[in-house]
Amino acid sequence: VQLVESGGGLVQAGGSLTLSCVVSGVAFSRYAMGWFRQAPGKEREFVASITWGGGTTHYTESVKGRFTISRDNAKNTLFLQMNSLKPEDTAVYSCAASLNSNFVPPLNQQPQLYDHWGQGTQVTVSS
Repeated sequence: VQLVESGGGLVQAGGSLTLSCVVSGVAFSRYAMGWFRQAPGKEREFVASITWGGGTTHYTESVKGRFTISRDNAKNTLFLQMNSLKPEDTAVYSCAASLNSNFVPPLNQQPQLYDHWGQGTQVTVSS
């Protein structure tokens, strides 16, 4: 199983980035997916999640209205569109896949609910 993120980088505050996560080795459409982030010296934090078919999404409060999670099951790819970025969004962003049937809030915000993880991509937002 491989989850490979891309799209991170350095951006000024107010800018935008789109992260991608390509999944291989598993039936992508069977997995619910999530994005997490971890800033230096901080714990891993839930960012957003999306169900198997993409019909239901959830976001942490601090990114609502700015970030959008989506997926393309035909391309085995997960996305995170990030707009109006702030310096406090600076972190390593990782995608994760879950087969757990209890994929509902607040459980879907817990890292232990996810079965597979990517290595992460760095997002740095300058002020």
